[in-house]
Amino acid sequence: MRGAWRKLAVFTYQEAMCCIFPVGIFMLLAITKFVDVPGISRYDLILAGCILIQIGMFASKLETKDELLVICLFHIIGIVLEVFKVHMGSWSYPEEAYSKVWGVPLYSGFMYASVASYICQAWRRLDLTLISYPSKWVCIPFGACIYLNFFTHHAVYDIRYILIALLCLLFFKSHIQFRLDRSLYRMSIPVGFLCVGFFIWIAENIATYFGAWKYPNQSHAWHVVHPAKIVSWFLLVIVSFVIVAELKRLKARTQ
Repeated sequence: MRGAWRKLAVFTYQEAMCCIFPVGIFMLLAITKFVDVPGISRYDLILAGCILIQIGMFASKLETKDELLVICLFHIIGIVLEVFKVHMGSWSYPEEAYSKVWGVPLYSGFMYASVASYICQAWRRLDLTLISYPSKWVCIPFGACIYLNFFTHHAVYDIRYILIALLCLLFFKSHIQFRLDRSLYRMSIPVGFLCVGFFIWIAENIATYFGAWKYPNQSHAWHVVHPAKIVSWFLLVIVSFVIVAELKRLKARTQ
C-alpha cells in the first residue's frame, strides 16, 4: 500500500506540473472577475497575463523551445476556430477590449494552447510512448476531418458520432505507455482522450462561471455547460494529440 500511495503522489505531482499553464489561466480569470485594474480592460489584462506566464515558463525552463512553438501553433488554430464559432453565434465575448479581433479576444487562443501545453508537458514528464499507434497517413487526415467538422456541421450533416466510431476502430489496439516512479503503465488511447475531454468540460464550467465567454443560454445567468460538450472536447483533444504526436515523430526522424 505504501508503494501505491507513493505512485499516486508522484502521478498527482506530475499532473499538477503539467497543468501549470491551464491553472495560470484559471487564476487570471478568477482574479480579473473580481478585481478591476483602472485603464485596462479585462480581456486585455488576461492576454497580458497569459503572455507573462508563457515568458516565465520558458525563462524558468519549465517549457522548452519546441513546446513554446507548439503552443504558438495551437494559439493560431484556436483563434481561427473561435472567430468562426463566434460569427456563427455558438458563444460570445461580450466585454470590450483593444485585443479583440472580429469579436474574439486574442487571449482565447491561449485556452486552446493550454490543452497543447498539458499534452506536451505530460509527454515529457511521464515519458509517454505510443504503442500500436496508426501511421501518419491515417492520423493526419483523421485529425483534419475532426477539425473541419467543427466548421462544416453548421452547413451540412454533423458527422461527429461517425468520427467517434471511426476513432474506436482506428485506435482499437493503440495505447499510451507512461512511466511512474520507474514503473511502466498503459492506458487505451480512446479512454485517455475521453478522460482529458471530461476534465476539460469541468474546466469549461469553471471558465464560463468566471465569464471567460458565454453560451447563448448563459446570457442572463450562469448555467452548467451541457454535458454534450464533453463530446466536442473529446474530439478537440484528439486533434491536439494528433498534432503533437506527429510533430514528435517528425522531430525524431530529423534527429
